[in-house]
Amino acid sequence: MHFFIDESGHTGPNLFDESQPMLYYGVLSSELNIDAIAADAIQRMRKQLSVGRLHATELGNGGLVAIAPQLLKLQTVLDLRFDLYRIAKPDHAVICFFDQVFDQGMNPAMTWTGYWTPLRYVLLLKVASLFDGELAKKAWEARLEANDGKCEKLVSEVCRALRERLHRLPDARSRELLGDALTWAADHPGKLSYNAKTKHDKLSVMPNVIGFQSVMLGIASRLKKTNSKAVRIVVDRQSQFNQAQNNLHNYFIAASKVQIETGPGLPLADFSAVPNIPIEFSAGTKSYGLELVDLYLWIIKRLMEEKEVAPELVRLVEPLLRRGHTDEISLNALANRWTKWFAEIPESSEEQLENAREIRQVDERRRRNAMLRE
Repeated sequence: MHFFIDESGHTGPNLFDESQPMLYYGVLSSELNIDAIAADAIQRMRKQLSVGRLHATELGNGGLVAIAPQLLKLQTVLDLRFDLYRIAKPDHAVICFFDQVFDQGMNPAMTWTGYWTPLRYVLLLKVASLFDGELAKKAWEARLEANDGKCEKLVSEVCRALRERLHRLPDARSRELLGDALTWAADHPGKLSYNAKTKHDKLSVMPNVIGFQSVMLGIASRLKKTNSKAVRIVVDRQSQFNQAQNNLHNYFIAASKVQIETGPGLPLADFSAVPNIPIEFSAGTKSYGLELVDLYLWIIKRLMEEKEVAPELVRLVEPLLRRGHTDEISLNALANRWTKWFAEIPESSEEQLENAREIRQVDERRRRNAMLRE
């Protein structure tokens, strides 16, 4: 299979740009060589629109509607698939904080079961419900602060602020467990290895790289389900993250021969189906596949954000939406995923059902608090 990958919503290290709260990755795939087979059709569409490249942001609804019939014919010939991955950038700052501060290997005040079992997600949502926008910004500022002293001061301030808000949680056990972990972290911030000091470290914690993990695992899943092999993986070339994306891909290949246990009840880390081929980084002007994925990503992103999309374009992407896969990294997605997981366990124990109830309750409180802040 041939895969073409593009992203949208990039705001660099600023995770709190209210105009673009989500980072998107679109993955267009086909068993056929898109670059070769689509060449003539795309050149005709360019000529029709008098443009040197099909770029959705420039064409808008009107330009895309004009070539929608040709696109529909082309996607049928190519038997295209489109998968979408997105990450809520403000939520990423909170998840990063939790994963570092409450890591039981770093923080001895955290219980093993609180971090290495699905209880982690109950506690993550409880901690997230205590954050507001300013505190999340401070946690992210600390993450990117190269100076250890400044980082440790910021981490301590965030931990103490969260500890002062623990009274908002209804159950005493959570207040005790999280309070102990936050107290230890506030007193020992230098032992958390919290900050990303180097350029490489900073890139590795950005949502662009975290989201690319989902992309590569999604490609592996599609190949495994269809019993297919990857022929090409083509990624839109840009200077900032391509090297980090390539490093991540190489890490997955190196880890493909082992399955990593992440904890009882937690997903198994399995990279065995990650394709062992090099990624091609190409300019969008040099690949017809990248031109197409840009168009489809623009349309589907606008649909998800409930922005205006011409009916002709909705009909164009409907077949892709029915057959495609969508995944999201956000607090809402985690709450929905683990509530469903707990509920579907055969003969769930009372403890498991209580965990599911707690996830629902915490998520609802977090939603209410967010609405009140707005």
